[in-house]
Order: sequence, then C-alpha cells, then structure tokens
Amino acid sequence: MDIKSTALLLFLAMDSPGNLSVFSAALRHLEPKRRWQVILREMLFALLILLLFLFAGEPLLKGLGLRLETLSIAGGLILFLISLRMIFPQPNGALGLVSNEEPFLVPLAIPLIAGPSAVALILRQAACYPQQLPSVILAVVLAWVASLVVLLSGTFCVRWLGKKGLSTVERLMGLILLLVSIQMMLEGFRSYMPLLQG
Repeated sequence: MDIKSTALLLFLAMDSPGNLSVFSAALRHLEPKRRWQVILREMLFALLILLLFLFAGEPLLKGLGLRLETLSIAGGLILFLISLRMIFPQPNGALGLVSNEEPFLVPLAIPLIAGPSAVALILRQAACYPQQLPSVILAVVLAWVASLVVLLSGTFCVRWLGKKGLSTVERLMGLILLLVSIQMMLEGFRSYMPLLQG
C-alpha cells in the first residue's frame, strides 16, 4: 500500500477546500480565536469517526443493519438541505442555527469531513490491507492534518474576501455543494438498486 497516494485520496475525499465556504458560513459570527477552536474540535471529531470506521466500520454497519449506500444517501440529503440554505440565504444562516449557536458534530464533522466517500475509502483500505493498519492510520492522519491546515487558513480568506465577497462565494459554493449532494444520493441509489432487483 502506498501511504502517499492513500493520504492524497483521503484528502480529496474529505474535500476541505470545497468545504471552506460551509465552515465559513457556519462560523462567521464567532471570534477568530473561537473559530479556530471550533474547527479543531470538529476536525478531531471527524478523525475519531474515521478511525472508528477503520477499526470497527464494517461490523458496526452490519450490527445496525445499515449499508454504505445508506450513508451516502443520508449524507447527500443533509448536504442538499445545507446547499439550498447557502443559495437562498436564511436569517439563521446556512445551517439553520440560532444566533451565536455553534455547530456540533453535524454537519461539519459528519458528513462534510468524515463523509460517505472518506468512510468508503477507509473501509476499502482496511479490507484490502488488513496487515497494514498502521500504514492506513498514518495515511488518515496525514490527510487529516492537510485538511486541518486548509480549514484553519480559510479564516484568512474570509477576512480577505469581506462580507459581500464571502456572500458571493457562499452562493457559488452552495450551487457546487448542491451538485455534490445530488451526486452522493444518486451514487447511493445506484449502488442500492441492484440489491433491490436481486
């Protein structure tokens, strides 16, 4: 197993550059120091969830009677609702939080960072390389660190863009997120349809 290529794939699956606008929209009412703390907290949650799926993902899903396709459809639905709020701004923001409320676990840690694609990749790596779990763990940590750096540097981008610039970028990213959410749901349905027919 190539650690660098696995870490790169995981970084792309976490899609921290694409998630910058959602994080910015969710945390823009916070002071910069508190914003960094919340980003770090949510990223730690995401790391713990990814490691949990690495060690116990398949038995956990089977124990709950869930399939990976269910994660994809549910994650896509959550992102779909968030994207609509980004395109058509609401008084309580993209995540529907009341004033000064911080997001907790959902949707920043799940499904934005520890989403279906990252979980699926981790489950595949664990199944393909059961004897190389330390290497898979290292790849997860490398991808996580890179994502954390991107998200923490995003606070500087927010200041540089200003309020109007951020609003424009937020709507544009909302449109992209809408497409991603529909793709996630379609992939979940496409994977599940043969099971229904069989």
